[in-house]
Amino acid sequence: MRVLLVAGEASGDLHGASFLRALRELVPGVHVLGIGGARLRAAGLECLFPAESLSIMGLPSLQDIQKVWHAFQKLWKVLREDPPSLLVLIDFPDFNLLLARLAKRYGVPVFYYISPQVWAWRRGRIKTIKKVVDTMAVVLPFEVDFYARHGFRVHYVGHPLLDVVKPALARKTFCQVAGLDPERPMVGFFPGSRPREVATLLPLFEETFSILKARRPSLQGVFVQAEGIPKFSLKHQEAKVVRGYQYEVMAQAEVVLLASGTVTLEAAIVGVPMVVTYKMGGLSFWLAKRLVKVPYVSLVNLVAGEPLVPELLQQEATALNLARELLRYLENPKLLRETKKKLAIVREKLGPPGAAWRAAELAARFLKRKGQVIPVT
Repeated sequence: MRVLLVAGEASGDLHGASFLRALRELVPGVHVLGIGGARLRAAGLECLFPAESLSIMGLPSLQDIQKVWHAFQKLWKVLREDPPSLLVLIDFPDFNLLLARLAKRYGVPVFYYISPQVWAWRRGRIKTIKKVVDTMAVVLPFEVDFYARHGFRVHYVGHPLLDVVKPALARKTFCQVAGLDPERPMVGFFPGSRPREVATLLPLFEETFSILKARRPSLQGVFVQAEGIPKFSLKHQEAKVVRGYQYEVMAQAEVVLLASGTVTLEAAIVGVPMVVTYKMGGLSFWLAKRLVKVPYVSLVNLVAGEPLVPELLQQEATALNLARELLRYLENPKLLRETKKKLAIVREKLGPPGAAWRAAELAARFLKRKGQVIPVT
């Protein structure tokens, strides 16, 4: 029994590895091949092409295009010459939806785990999904109703981050490792996971910390360097840089300042109040405003269904404005308590732990050999 699996991004590699481990328990002996990163390879994927080679920032070069086409051709050959029992696609929509079209041509059923963000932009892709995807497992609660409105039934399995976001160190131990004073309050700064984001937001976040420090001298600033970001230094002498302890920073900080992205859901799971911001080029922002069809930019507000946490974008994202919003939390214990209670509700909406296992159960039931469903063990 063979499964072709494609996860072309870092987040897909993380969640795909958990999915693959669960699938191999549910269906002993299953052979899974395809595209993945280090985590999927460690989980047992026979890698036909490394996902790291498909990571493209900005406009693709000719070499980038050639790599993507080479990877696509490899998978096309598998579908054509030795069709698997199932094609499992994880996010990575532009590549994966095109591959799903080919799978249908060769009679291979398609299971999609983690929906493309069609609810935010390029909703025309829904028509393609309905034609080429047999079963979809979604990880955000509002996606079920969204797809239902478009005549497509999906399965909500909960969010896989609930199995990942787990601070490991107590406050005293973490502070010893990071060189912080456990008796003093701290603010966490997350300037992004992409080089361009960090280049734009890091100076802004440093200036914001300087304003906070002038107002509240006892504050400690902890800047989190994301995986894959080159080491950066800070001009502010009292700010600390840590790497690999993002959940400890969230758990111990009074409030955090975040670049918009999945990190807002991670902070919600930990339960720390936050301020969300983002800045991009003027043309990119102009296009985004016309293409993106959602009321909020942060996932935490989208799941909450209300502006639970502040969002400051573009011209509003100044150091003075960001510091003002952070100080609202720091100087208002009641607001802190109320926000934490609402974040707990957001966490509940994300479902219980075990999303990857529930997704793997769906895939296992979908596997067929000679027309017979393979039973889940």
